[in-house]
Amino acid sequence: MKKAMTKKQKIVLGVLAAVILIVLIILAKSFGLFGGPEETEETAYVTPVSVITGVSGKVNRFSGIVESQETWKVDKNPEYVVSEIYVAAGDEVKAGDPLFTYDQESFESSLGQAQIDMERLQAEKEALLSTIAQLQKEKSQAPSSEQANYTIQIQQQELESKQKDLEIKSKQLEIDKLNDNIANATVTSGIDGVVQSVNTGEGVSYGYEDTSFIKIMKTGNLRIKGSVNEQNIGQLYEGMAVTVCSRVDETVWNGTITTIDRENQNTDNNNYYYGDSANRGTTYPFYVELEDSSGLMLGQHVYVKEQGSEETDGIWLDMGFVDETDPEKPFVWADNGSGRLEKRSVVIGERDDEMCRLLITEGLAYTDAIAYPDETLKAGKTCLNTAAMSEEDMTGGAGEDMMMDSGMAVEG
Repeated sequence: MKKAMTKKQKIVLGVLAAVILIVLIILAKSFGLFGGPEETEETAYVTPVSVITGVSGKVNRFSGIVESQETWKVDKNPEYVVSEIYVAAGDEVKAGDPLFTYDQESFESSLGQAQIDMERLQAEKEALLSTIAQLQKEKSQAPSSEQANYTIQIQQQELESKQKDLEIKSKQLEIDKLNDNIANATVTSGIDGVVQSVNTGEGVSYGYEDTSFIKIMKTGNLRIKGSVNEQNIGQLYEGMAVTVCSRVDETVWNGTITTIDRENQNTDNNNYYYGDSANRGTTYPFYVELEDSSGLMLGQHVYVKEQGSEETDGIWLDMGFVDETDPEKPFVWADNGSGRLEKRSVVIGERDDEMCRLLITEGLAYTDAIAYPDETLKAGKTCLNTAAMSEEDMTGGAGEDMMMDSGMAVEG
């Protein structure tokens, strides 16, 4: 199974991909590989912060549904007929409550035939024992020249007798099972819970559905089953702390992603995804273990987001984009909103020297476009947006494809 990237690795790859994209576009522009605004010495290339960081400032939220940690399933015996079903999806049941009943006539008919077979086997066994006794009596009175012949006959009868013992034992097990089926023709629930589904065999099967006859979700010990599409699965990892949010009020629950099931993909496009990208194509289930599930109900729809993933947290930006020549007055080169370059003062919060990034708490938004500092930059230069060039100037939408291939979010 493919190992999920850590958050640290994803940050590094995202920033690296953004820088590579910028360099490629600048080189392509320099060699005249695509059109667009004319480049001059007064041109500065800027890129949206959302592209550089790989996020748009909006919080990605993934759909989820509350389900039980434990599911109890029962399959019906295909050899028998179900005469009555007592439950439907959504019903609450207790351990021991009846779920469905088999047609006892089929059991009784099979039992009658099995008992007849048993009587026949026992009669054949008695005949064999009688034959053995008779052969042993004749052997004792026969001359020595015939002793070997009697010995062989007796051994053959004894082997048949042992075989008959096995058949009788097997038939007795069959009879015991049929008696047990008659005594327990009504199948009961093994747990307290809610009936999730009853498979009556109606409708169209697509080959990947759970074919259990009845499935019951155990009450208590709830978890969240979420859905993530193939474009966004890289944003999640096992062990990731997440917040589960109600879709009707402000209630939240904290939890941890325990499993991302990459083996059981779903190609249904009808799953919900909240964020910057539409949820299309293949999706994968993931599971969240909750610290406390109080207030949640089985089947309740929720959404899941990373803990602390709020717009007000600031922007983590690669150190290379921030000019700290004067540590007291850090700034970035940014588009002033009118297509001209300006020095933009920023406020630095935290520093992450290991990841070579800074938390910008003031002065910059995800929608701003900034330039990578070099000695040629100066205020008033004309700004060329590399993201716009990649989307509009490259033939065939190559710019968007490049960003998608590198795993960066494209703001819609």
